[in-house]
Amino acid sequence: MKLHIARDIAEWARIAADTVMETVAGKPRPVFILPTGSTPLPLYAELVRRHAAGVSFAHVTTFNLDEYIGLPAGHPEGYRAFMKKNLFDHIDIPEGQWHIPDGLAADPDGAAARYDAALEAAGGADLAVLGVGHNGHIGFNEPGTPANSRTHVAELSEKTRRANARFFSSIDEVPSRALTLGLGNILSARRILLMARGADKADIIREVLRGPVTTLVPGSLLKQHADVTVVLDEAAAAGIQ
Repeated sequence: MKLHIARDIAEWARIAADTVMETVAGKPRPVFILPTGSTPLPLYAELVRRHAAGVSFAHVTTFNLDEYIGLPAGHPEGYRAFMKKNLFDHIDIPEGQWHIPDGLAADPDGAAARYDAALEAAGGADLAVLGVGHNGHIGFNEPGTPANSRTHVAELSEKTRRANARFFSSIDEVPSRALTLGLGNILSARRILLMARGADKADIIREVLRGPVTTLVPGSLLKQHADVTVVLDEAAAAGIQ
């Protein structure tokens, strides 16, 4: 495990982007797993800046970690809208090469199986880019999710819904279910980039990096992976320094 503690947000974004670019430059057809939420925003802004400076992502294929079930098409908090706004509308990945789970599928379990198959058909992920929730979830894999889980319908915990309510008018608007890549999909990635920012993540980062490996803290399973890079700011790293 490689651990980087950045002094400021610019350094944090640079280190994370450098890690992404190692795979972009090192693979002829790289496949990425990508997250949403507030954590990756500085990374995405830095990737957009690098594209404007001449870097191409046209050979990259992406699979998003998750998507809410049941949000109306075009909803601003849907993850398709998030990714277009913050990344895809500003770089040159062709639309046919980025994938997001179908949260409006009539058969969510069938949609999960198809998404799982599509990732496998692409050759699996070369790099999984991850944040971590306050309860240790990665993607929407809540505490207790089996380590070998594949893409599935997840029931979101009250803690996760409350954490995400800041993006909605109220917690009542936050969906209670989502489609998510499973821990097995994530741990099968050839490389993993875990990112965290802010003092509110210090406690869970300490559990993830210093605590026991347990499915009760899904992020702790990353310690079993052979190639993990962790990028923190000083506030998120406060519990481990």
